[in-house]
Amino acid sequence: MSGPCEADALILFGITGDLARKKLFSALYELTVAGRLDMPVIGVASRAWNDDTLRSQAFAALEESGRDIDGELFSRLASNLTYVSGNYQDPDTYKRIAERVSNRACTVSYLAIPPGLFDDVVEGLAAVGINSSGRLVLEKPFGRDLRSAAELNEIVERHFPEERVYRIDHFLGKEAVQNLMIFRFSNTVLEPIWNRHYVRGVQITMAEDFGVEGRGSFYDEVGTVRDVVQNHLLQVLALLAMEPPVSESPDALRDERVKALRAVVTPSRDDVLRGQYVGYRDETGVAPDSDTETYAAMRLELDSWRWAGVPWIIRAGKGLASTVTEAVVEFARPPRPLFADADCRPGANRMTFRTKPDDGISLSMQSKRPGPAMVSHSVELHLEGDRPRGRDAYYRLLADALRGDPSLFARQDGVMEAWRIVDRTLSGCRPVVPYERGTWGPAQADSLLGSDWTWITK
Repeated sequence: MSGPCEADALILFGITGDLARKKLFSALYELTVAGRLDMPVIGVASRAWNDDTLRSQAFAALEESGRDIDGELFSRLASNLTYVSGNYQDPDTYKRIAERVSNRACTVSYLAIPPGLFDDVVEGLAAVGINSSGRLVLEKPFGRDLRSAAELNEIVERHFPEERVYRIDHFLGKEAVQNLMIFRFSNTVLEPIWNRHYVRGVQITMAEDFGVEGRGSFYDEVGTVRDVVQNHLLQVLALLAMEPPVSESPDALRDERVKALRAVVTPSRDDVLRGQYVGYRDETGVAPDSDTETYAAMRLELDSWRWAGVPWIIRAGKGLASTVTEAVVEFARPPRPLFADADCRPGANRMTFRTKPDDGISLSMQSKRPGPAMVSHSVELHLEGDRPRGRDAYYRLLADALRGDPSLFARQDGVMEAWRIVDRTLSGCRPVVPYERGTWGPAQADSLLGSDWTWITK
């Protein structure tokens, strides 16, 4: 059986949107720099742009990003860029797209548009035969809840088989997130202690010190759980909890991520705390009686041999004390304190995987405190990440989609498991609890930790 075809055309729906301006044009430029985008790139949207408008907007977006632009390389990118203006419900739009790719054997269609439009575009592509051999890339969110995700999948699978559907979650394309998987499975010293016998608990935090930044109308329809918990943070949990894959093949990797999510016990009402920062309801576009969460914390458990009894605490929020994204694995304390100060018990060993504000992995260990006393103190062993300059997650994921590598893309069964985990939170949870901006969220979230644990990131 032959492998995936190499793409020879790229169709970008939603080319006039924020995602294209902030991320996709940069990724296209970097792919051109790397010699990996020698193909037509057809931008599609409803705005009355033309080819020249698209090219000038692409250049402006690159200038906004602050990168150095090589004129010859940009000219090469611009020569590949063309534009189709049209309504996503108009069959003529897809006929004009088909004309642009009529002699292409493997087209990648990227839907950087709201999920409510996915069905129109998928049906339109199928009507002109673009679905026959090409791939479909879907930007998150994949539905709004468990039911809508199932309905969306039913629409997609009518015209595209699962192996040609790529659900993009840019978090999986980050260097630090990929390094998490490498670090786990390429260092044999970790495997004997990566289980319930030695791990006391795991905390995963995605905190932002800013609010909704003028996006109140959008955020009020989404909330923290849909925005980052259901996708980004549960993907990190899966990478930390998964078993070693049987090979490096894309499906072997995704099989284990899905198994980890399948092991997560659906949280009860008491395992979830939602919060909302004071002043959120005054934001433009936010309902005056909004119950949308800007903070969410969950206590999760995995019903598996490796992780039974180990608490996994996930929290995310806006308007918090700091901007930081990290996962901290805390190991069990020694059976009795040795070389301890009378007033200070030695801290637990911790391994921290951080993606913001910088990439890196650190290990907290105990070492002798300098001086005459035989007492220990915590020291940090830190491995700084080496992020490729100018290239972010979208460069890697677009490159993978073009060459047909689905390893870092979400699969439908994994998406459904993630929605299953949070679905009860979305439909039957308690009202939001207010918290002040600049804090670490509602104090009530402390109850999720139990009596003998504290927040690690604070």
